[in-house]
Amino acid sequence: MKIVKSIFFSVMALVMAGCLGILICALSPSLTNMLAEKVGNAQAAPGGADADGRPAPGVDTGRIEGQDGYERPDSVPSGTPSSVSGKTGYKPVQESGEQIAQNEAENLSGIIAPGNTGSDLVFDETLYPYYAMLEQTVRPLYHQVYANAMNLTVSFTPVTNVSVEQLKTVFEAVYNDHPELFWLDTGYTCKYLKSGSCVEVTLKYNDAADHIDSARQEFQGAAQAVLSGAQALGSDGEKERYVHDALMQLVEYDSGAPMNQSAYSALVGGRSVCAGYARAFQYLMQCLGIPCYYCTGYAGEDHAWNIVKLDGSYCNVDVTWNDTDPATYDYYNKTDREFGSTHVRTGLSVYLPACTSEGVGTLPSEGTQTSDLDGLINPNPVEPIRWQSKSKNENTVITPDEQKKDNLQQAGVTEDQVRETVSAYYEDCLKLLKQAGKGDKQFSNVVPESLWLTLEQAYGRGDYWKGYVNEALKALGAEDFVIQIQVQRLGGGYYRLYHNVYTY
Repeated sequence: MKIVKSIFFSVMALVMAGCLGILICALSPSLTNMLAEKVGNAQAAPGGADADGRPAPGVDTGRIEGQDGYERPDSVPSGTPSSVSGKTGYKPVQESGEQIAQNEAENLSGIIAPGNTGSDLVFDETLYPYYAMLEQTVRPLYHQVYANAMNLTVSFTPVTNVSVEQLKTVFEAVYNDHPELFWLDTGYTCKYLKSGSCVEVTLKYNDAADHIDSARQEFQGAAQAVLSGAQALGSDGEKERYVHDALMQLVEYDSGAPMNQSAYSALVGGRSVCAGYARAFQYLMQCLGIPCYYCTGYAGEDHAWNIVKLDGSYCNVDVTWNDTDPATYDYYNKTDREFGSTHVRTGLSVYLPACTSEGVGTLPSEGTQTSDLDGLINPNPVEPIRWQSKSKNENTVITPDEQKKDNLQQAGVTEDQVRETVSAYYEDCLKLLKQAGKGDKQFSNVVPESLWLTLEQAYGRGDYWKGYVNEALKALGAEDFVIQIQVQRLGGGYYRLYHNVYTY
């Protein structure tokens, strides 16, 4: 009898514990999500679907091109390859929520407005695949999130009834589709009812939002500097390769770079992590009219790369991992099978089209000249052109002054043409720019190595803008222009700076 009683009480304890768990989850949808996520991860389910393969809330798998094509590898990468060790840094979307009472929610209507609903916006489903994934019922929220982010609205009430889970899907879709929203942070907060229905959304913005007008100007200028070269090329494959190579020249991997989840960090700052590389590549390709998607997943650590559509087929591109010393094309235009040992998609990216066609956008054959990179922004002396002075007789003694004159002479530069100070350099730039006039122009200056180190910092901080750009704009009667810098080491402690200027 004692044994029967013990069994009875044990069963009742388990039942009560289960009921308590159900009650807690019912009262806290956020807790439910957290527990589900933990369980899903433990079962190695692809992010964006649960352990049973069910789609993410708000996703319409019936409308997804290639939904059945992506095959998750049997095993996940144990780590990144040694050649690209540490070159990751993608941060998944972070959401937080607060449950509120019905009366508090009703009071919000008199305080918080929907803001800009974006009802007049149209999104091309080819260029914005995460939008194409969404169910029709939640698409109005996508429009609203995008429009309010464009206006830097902080808080707003949803225009349609969505759950906490659906809100996360929609926010991630907007964030993944639109690299131009470089001021939008990777997290948000929401308020929801006991039922799980969301009643308020609060967006978060990074430091660029504090100077949004100038940040947008810098961003567009930096993008145009790359696009101007790519647009002159013929095929989409050539344009892709140009943008890919340009970013490798422009960007340096830096896990400590500010706003490193944004395209801004790569294009303007020149320093970023995988997320910045991928979002910059995505933006530039979008501007060229080439479908390019932001893909997230796991590559030993959380990682981001791209999927590009060329010639009707899809391929994977990882600009970050190609940007090594020396640069490679090891992760350029590859199939899912070729990526499978190192890259595994997670989150909504599992619903992106499969990459199955080999030889898409193939690299130029050996000996073929690649795309012209003379117009790259390059605020680092990477020596795109080497110059060497003629060798002297070993028995000849050359004084430092003679060496200086010899180096300058062979470079076709006189001492009077060397700008020794920042102010003299800016004055020379102004003079040469005025002489060049409007349009696509080029001029060059020669500076000692010691001055270049100072100028490099000035270009990085934007001090050059107030140093001579504003004055040059007045002189030319122009609204804006983009200056592209390339550095050539002349030898003997001198650099030649090539300026490609696009005035508009």
